[in-house]
Amino acid sequence: MVASQDLDRENLTAYLEGQILSFRGPITVEKFPRGQSNPTYAIYTPDAKYVLRRKPLGKLLKSAHAVDREYRVLKALAGTDVPVPQVFHLCTDNEVIGSWFYVMEYISGRVLWDPALPNFLPHDRTSVYEELNRVLAAIHQVDIKAVGLTNFGQPGNYYERQVNRWTKQYRASEVRNIREMETLIEWLPKNVPPDDGWISLIHGDFRLDNIIFSSNGCRAIAVLDWELSTIGHPIADLAYQCMQRHMGQDLYFAGLANLDTEKLGIPSESKFIETYCQRMGINHIEHWSFYLACSFFRLAAICQGVEKRALDGNASSEHALKLGAMVEPLARLGNEALEQAT
Repeated sequence: MVASQDLDRENLTAYLEGQILSFRGPITVEKFPRGQSNPTYAIYTPDAKYVLRRKPLGKLLKSAHAVDREYRVLKALAGTDVPVPQVFHLCTDNEVIGSWFYVMEYISGRVLWDPALPNFLPHDRTSVYEELNRVLAAIHQVDIKAVGLTNFGQPGNYYERQVNRWTKQYRASEVRNIREMETLIEWLPKNVPPDDGWISLIHGDFRLDNIIFSSNGCRAIAVLDWELSTIGHPIADLAYQCMQRHMGQDLYFAGLANLDTEKLGIPSESKFIETYCQRMGINHIEHWSFYLACSFFRLAAICQGVEKRALDGNASSEHALKLGAMVEPLARLGNEALEQAT
């Protein structure tokens, strides 16, 4: 992390002292370097550490950067089997620091950026992916009525709406013509599986590096980055997680393709899916190629949006342009997935 002058510390301190009972200044601020969408900061006070997530400044795509949705779902999940940080306050007053933001507790632990888990023993890698699978199923088993999230997303036709949404988002941020993206834009809406009525809370960006693990073990202690969460089809999260099995180590979001995962102790895609199905009490997942292709398309559209913000001067991270370089490789992987369906 690096020291940050992005925030009006005096104004922020005075505001939070009036909103959070135990909060008192003075504060120091550091910015997390890897945040691509919503800028994220560590806030240090004499008594405690906090994390602040804000919307980026500048012109934003419609419905993007929904810190209020993040705050709502984190608050709803408190006390469930899904580990999340405690949230303290949501601010929807742009006058405080220039955009909406929320404050949550600082969780100390490990973020595992490389899915190959270098420096881990094989049995520890197995444990990490077993825990990843367990947490994913726990998210999808949340009683959305009991936690007050029944209106957290639109009912029915989840994938139809997703294809439409991300096509619009991609077009709004498109900076070059990518043939493979055009193929996906044409193929996906014509091949949406019939709506089977299966809905759950979904995370929307369920990656290994969006989970904090315990410092000395393989236990998940906090799931982060709920910006894209909604009520939708749970297989969307499963397919999104499984994309890494098809992505190479040379991409900015490094993957597991061409690695000997069995030797490493990392479950194969089929084994990860089988374990998930056992946890969810289902026998088989149909239309897998569609789900995988749609996940690659969606991530490519997200990366395109980050690149566009960088070109417009509004990106939250110096790494934003590297994400733009992922759009075409991700689209190619999406095309490879859809070829398995034809």
